[in-house]
Amino acid sequence: MGWLSATERRFFMPIVTEAQLRDQIRQPKKGMVIRLPADSRLSPSAQDFLKEWNMEVEFEPAIVPAGNPRPPEDSSAKPAWDKPGEFPVVLTGELPRCSTCGMPVKPKPDHMTQLDNQYFTPKTHPRIRFRGKMDSLHALFLLVSAIARRERYPTLSELLSTLAAYCREISSAEYNQRKVAPLELNGKSDDEIRKATHTPKESVGIDHIVPGSHDSELLLWLNWLRTQVREAEITALEAFTAYEASAPQEPELAHAVNRLSNAVYYLELLFVAGKIEDKNS
Repeated sequence: MGWLSATERRFFMPIVTEAQLRDQIRQPKKGMVIRLPADSRLSPSAQDFLKEWNMEVEFEPAIVPAGNPRPPEDSSAKPAWDKPGEFPVVLTGELPRCSTCGMPVKPKPDHMTQLDNQYFTPKTHPRIRFRGKMDSLHALFLLVSAIARRERYPTLSELLSTLAAYCREISSAEYNQRKVAPLELNGKSDDEIRKATHTPKESVGIDHIVPGSHDSELLLWLNWLRTQVREAEITALEAFTAYEASAPQEPELAHAVNRLSNAVYYLELLFVAGKIEDKNS
């Protein structure tokens, strides 16, 4: 049997989780070098763990059968963040402390939640409000994806599933206070998507759309989804400009949500322009 395609190899790559890393590295040290099997992938929490300890990763060389060279990488492969979701928080090590008084928190009172792996904070904290909004937004992406699949638009459903994965990427970046990865959708960068939504006649072949009550229910779901992304962007701006000075990752989170809004509008444009035609295929 020949080599798998890049997309197929990605599906069969072993995923290394944070729990597995912690189990193997009993006493982590800054700057450690760890070796992983060839073609293995790191879960988002595993990536954050390595960044926290400034560890380097070396991948073992892949064994290539003689006379059967590895094919070039598929340029259409999904971005690293486009993967199934996993439970985001693994509480290990020292007990998180209260963000107000600095004392360890055990048991955790109902009015507090985990801000990060170091602190608990009141649930009214602006970052927690933003986190809750992203959680609701992620659930809505999954719902609209399921509706698109039910209405026999599997391509649209898959694109919405990719954007749901990007919601998880934004939430992971917020929790771990790291940079968020750039958005990619169907081979287009976030800048290309933004340009398409600002010049739809040139990019898609139709003018800007204003959905009405006589439009298809699926388009109205997409429009509702877009409005909720816009609200999440405002929540991000409130959390990261009015409350916590200006850490490097903060404007990037609001920027990422803005680009997510562009992506949903782009799907609306494609849908109205008839460029997503699974139902009749």
